[in-house]
Amino acid sequence: MANPLRPAEGTRLRLAEHTGTVKFVGSVENTTGIWLGVEWDDPKRGKHDGVKDGKRYFTCRVPNAGSFIRPTSSISYGTSFLKALYSKYVEMPHGSDSQEKVLLGSSNGAIEVEAVDLDKIRGKFANLDRLREISLDNENVSRYDEPAGTIRATCPSVRGLDLSTSLIPSWDLIALISVELPALQRLSLNRNRLQSPRDQRAMTLAFSHLIELRLNGTLTTWNEMQQITAAMPILRIIEMGYNLIDELSTGDLSQGSTIETINLDSNDLRDWVHIYDSLQPYTSLERVVLTSNKIDKISPPLIGQGLNIKHLSLSFNRLESWGDVDALSAWCPALNTLTLNGNPLFDDAVLGRNSRQMTVARIPTLVALDAATISAKERTDCELFYLSHIALHGSKTEQERNLTYPRWAELCKKHGRPAERDTNHNQDKLSRRLMELNMYHCNAAPPFSNADLQAANANSLIQDAERIILRVLPTMTLRALRLKICKTMKYSASSTALSLWLQMQDGSFTLLEGDRDTQDLAWLGIESGSNIIFCKT
Repeated sequence: MANPLRPAEGTRLRLAEHTGTVKFVGSVENTTGIWLGVEWDDPKRGKHDGVKDGKRYFTCRVPNAGSFIRPTSSISYGTSFLKALYSKYVEMPHGSDSQEKVLLGSSNGAIEVEAVDLDKIRGKFANLDRLREISLDNENVSRYDEPAGTIRATCPSVRGLDLSTSLIPSWDLIALISVELPALQRLSLNRNRLQSPRDQRAMTLAFSHLIELRLNGTLTTWNEMQQITAAMPILRIIEMGYNLIDELSTGDLSQGSTIETINLDSNDLRDWVHIYDSLQPYTSLERVVLTSNKIDKISPPLIGQGLNIKHLSLSFNRLESWGDVDALSAWCPALNTLTLNGNPLFDDAVLGRNSRQMTVARIPTLVALDAATISAKERTDCELFYLSHIALHGSKTEQERNLTYPRWAELCKKHGRPAERDTNHNQDKLSRRLMELNMYHCNAAPPFSNADLQAANANSLIQDAERIILRVLPTMTLRALRLKICKTMKYSASSTALSLWLQMQDGSFTLLEGDRDTQDLAWLGIESGSNIIFCKT
């Protein structure tokens, strides 16, 4: 346990709601007594980066995340793994003769009953040897100071362990705990600050069965991740989001990679080619998450370049050209699912108008875009729309069309070449297939209690609501319509839930449940002129 007056450098601590790492212990010029120099996990708590009156006492990985504090009894240095485990998962017996009152959860506290022999139930749940999942997130775990083997004897069957937001200072301590969990497959260490391991052999012994590792918000670098995962021979999933990563590395892995999923959500990556070079050694890679980075350009690949990934998320980056989407198709020839919402290209009032149709047509392998399935009928409609768009607005020479639109020749062969003289006719024909839906925005869910009331209040409700007209294909799925509404209203598609009500012929409204999201609008009875009310929930 840390000495509360002179904790060692590297010790983790919690003061009120703030967590930090001790980076300096000692005296500060022109002051008296002992000070602790702390780098706070939340930089907003800091005041400087370890420099006072021109003298550096410590350094911070994040600028201005440090400050000096006095050692006080209000500082917590955490608790042991087993104490936290027992505190959360084992309730102490109340005594065999006790009768206890219990509130029924389903009654919202309204019904209280007397119960006996609850200690027998507690004893059953106290069998930690049967525990499969342990979550000690935010439980102030900082050490393992019981005799070696105690964790293995207590909970040997654990498959998943969450030690996020803990006070554990190093990977060596993580390995000391994990080596006593022989069945461990999933480990979450989000929002920790862990010193690099000193004993690589101990790491190898501790993580031989690990499949999934989460290191979000830990400031772990790409090189540190590679060093750590070298001790995990069957690892398949690694999460590295919110780590301020702006650069990966292009060096070869020390061993063949088994990793299938890499999540780099909310970092600062910009260069697509650099990302490709860094991911190339991961030969088993199938899923890559690059949401909320700063990628602004995807150039066409050179001969021999390409990733064999099937699932890619590029939402909320800075892509603004259809050439980026064409290049993406060439980089990832096996791509099945893709998310692109939140990029300037999709949000642009002109370019993004038919963004779904244009994206589906450009990437032939896609089966889902922005979490909405692409049906065979929708793909055909999108590709015909794309051909007509090229014939109407694209270059007139065949050579220029093939250069500007890589799928032009392929789609002409598949669907037939659109006759130039009939281009406007074909465009009009496609336009006529688009439905115009009357969307009415409400700030709260409508007070529908029965069909009669719905029909009686429908006209006044619609008159008071904001009306938006959307033009969509009847082959669009309900899920894709929800995404289009989010885009139109500038809602975040990833964090917004929408409720939709369709007005029926008798004037009443029916709720379009989420379990219908994969069905086509036409199948749901939605047609041109349909009235749909929507609101955020």
